[in-house]
Amino acid sequence: MESITTSSYAVHFNGNAFLQLKDYLGKQTYSKVFVLVDENTKEHCLPVFEKTMANAFPFDLIEIKAGEVHKNIEACTHVWEALSDMDADRKSLLINLGGGVVTDLGGFVASTYKRGIDFINIPTTLLSMVDASVGGKTGVDLGSLKNQIGVINQPKMVLVSTVFLETLEDRQMRSGFAEMLKHGLIQDASYWKKLKSLNNLDTIGEDIYTSVSIKNRVVLEDPTEQHLRKILNFGHTLGHAVESYFLENDGKETLLHGEAIAVGMVLEAYLSNKLTGLPTEDLEDIKTSFLKWYPKVDFTSSDITAILSMLKFDKKNSHGNINFVLLESIGNPVIDVKIPNDLYVGAFAYYKD
Repeated sequence: MESITTSSYAVHFNGNAFLQLKDYLGKQTYSKVFVLVDENTKEHCLPVFEKTMANAFPFDLIEIKAGEVHKNIEACTHVWEALSDMDADRKSLLINLGGGVVTDLGGFVASTYKRGIDFINIPTTLLSMVDASVGGKTGVDLGSLKNQIGVINQPKMVLVSTVFLETLEDRQMRSGFAEMLKHGLIQDASYWKKLKSLNNLDTIGEDIYTSVSIKNRVVLEDPTEQHLRKILNFGHTLGHAVESYFLENDGKETLLHGEAIAVGMVLEAYLSNKLTGLPTEDLEDIKTSFLKWYPKVDFTSSDITAILSMLKFDKKNSHGNINFVLLESIGNPVIDVKIPNDLYVGAFAYYKD
């Protein structure tokens, strides 16, 4: 596969990815190289990375705990202190080997350590390959509130190797697949049609490339999320609220990002049907397609009330308004839509029905 060029770096794929990394490091004069992993990627992905690179360069390892619950400023402090203890200077490089938590957090740590050091992302989950690989969004959660602290800053390169997908369980694969389905809904009806007809995720290498290309085109046109880039948030306004609610409630099973966003996309498709003209047949298609891949989540009335109260924390809000991305049709989004409060209950009722 050809590399995909963003505004300031390239996304390299599969075998070419590690050749590009070796070539890049051979031309640089970094004082030290650090590799950030979590518990899972240390066990499953680091050996693959080390074997593939074949001792091409020395590095020091930094480890954080796995999971969204650890995507916080305390983990950042741990990594900042580790970098300091191991004499990282402004000419050091941080390689983030992991899923979205590692790449988001690692990118933020690198962007702020000594006012900024270089970093490279090697996403190891399907979600991070198709979502975190492009756009430069870094950051951490504030309590259970998603991605409240962070900066937009670009890596030196991103390496996407599908060999890491062999380490993932099915649930993690489906979580990433939700973002790919979103790419079809917001930009390409034929891509949506192709993905929704799949019966397994065994052969989606080319589709990963398509998703990265779609996101890259959007980000190139609107790098700071002033207009078009907002379409990437379809499903995320309610989806993030659902994810945060389930994350902070001990009595609830934590939802993976893609599982929560899948719920959000069905809810926001309902709102689209009511407000922006999404045809009812498209709405039914969206609901049926997501329920094919994602078990229905049970919401009580008190759950819904609590979830809706979290909408005020959404990062896309402006001047007290909650801004939604909705669909006119599959492949045609509308940004900055305000929602009448009485429609939310109907959206959850439609999802539950």
